[in-house]
Amino acid sequence: MQQNSDCRLSLTNVYLPEYAANPYPLYHMLREHDPVFWDEAAQRWVLTRYTDAVAALRDPRLSAARFMASMDWVPDAMLVMLGPPIRALTRQILFLDPPDHTRLRSLMVKAFTPGVVEAMRSHIQHIVDDLLDKVQANGSMEVIHDFAYPLPAIVIAEMLGVPPEDRQQFTRWTNDFGSILESNDLSLEQAIKAFLGVSEFMDYFRTIIAQRRLKPGDDLIQALLNAEEDGRVLSEEELLGNCVLLLAAGHGTTTHLIGNGLLALLQHPDQYQLLKDNPDLISLAVMELLRYDGPVQATARHVSEDIIIGGKHIKEGQRVVISLGAASRDAEQFSEPDTLNLRRSDNRHLAFGHGIHYCLGAPLARLEAEIALNTLLRRLPQPHVNLQEVEWASGMIFRGLHKLPIVFN
Repeated sequence: MQQNSDCRLSLTNVYLPEYAANPYPLYHMLREHDPVFWDEAAQRWVLTRYTDAVAALRDPRLSAARFMASMDWVPDAMLVMLGPPIRALTRQILFLDPPDHTRLRSLMVKAFTPGVVEAMRSHIQHIVDDLLDKVQANGSMEVIHDFAYPLPAIVIAEMLGVPPEDRQQFTRWTNDFGSILESNDLSLEQAIKAFLGVSEFMDYFRTIIAQRRLKPGDDLIQALLNAEEDGRVLSEEELLGNCVLLLAAGHGTTTHLIGNGLLALLQHPDQYQLLKDNPDLISLAVMELLRYDGPVQATARHVSEDIIIGGKHIKEGQRVVISLGAASRDAEQFSEPDTLNLRRSDNRHLAFGHGIHYCLGAPLARLEAEIALNTLLRRLPQPHVNLQEVEWASGMIFRGLHKLPIVFN
């Protein structure tokens, strides 16, 4: 195995305070040092070059089944409690390969087709306007709490058929789920707490599913209950695991997209004014904001057989991290990659992934961001942000803001 002798350079450095607001210099250093990099600290390979990332995301030898169901670490007294959430998470489409992935995705994708999503435009606009009505007179707002979080939380909750007013619980459970995805070095106490949170999340859906069986509804949960493909219906683990995924991913990453996008615009007044003067640019603008500072920065794969990437021999059983954020700033693919250019037209970024695991909710996320940002620019006169008050809550996989306070005249 070709390894780097300098262990100080690592993707795990993204957790250091100096990279919280801007991890992209770290990505550039990694790519310049070695675009197919053995990360000693993380004990896995890191891909930062666009062409390698695309190839890896399309290669069936790099398996999505990276979330292992081993429960060797679980105390005997907690096996009954923690077993169900661990097994259910392994049945999420995020962690499945064909044919199971193909079967589940074909059932779930029907709720996120461009036509279905476009039909939601007027309702999303109504939610956006209602949220802004509540803060407009104040002359200030905390964008994440007041706007970027509730908007997608309400939308995905309504789609699934769960009460949007329960979204404070969703926050806690989503954070527990995210901590499992984000970190491989949780302490035993932290891991138990996170999986107990996911277990509560699943219990919440069990109650709603039981209600749907007695009184069918017209929502995504009912559609999944009714779904059948080649004579097979979703198992309980598949149903619960993917309800958790849909609700958590359906609002968490879109919150980050809106927050990151607005901050990028505020930090680039020329691009802010360009979009304000030309709202018809919004589709291109959101694509560029996704490329420039996307909400999902990395994904991982498990190597199912020996493979060569960039001249490196990567062995069966090893892990590969695909840095989507780095790939979307690769100068070999994007001209002036560190420049925010809302008119950029050739923009095949990797913020939503690539290949068979391309983000299921991408059309919905783009629509919500387009309506949210255009409405913010139209309704808020001269917004200002004090960068000293901005708080990031990002890591190796997810990148987003915890707080984005703004004032407007």
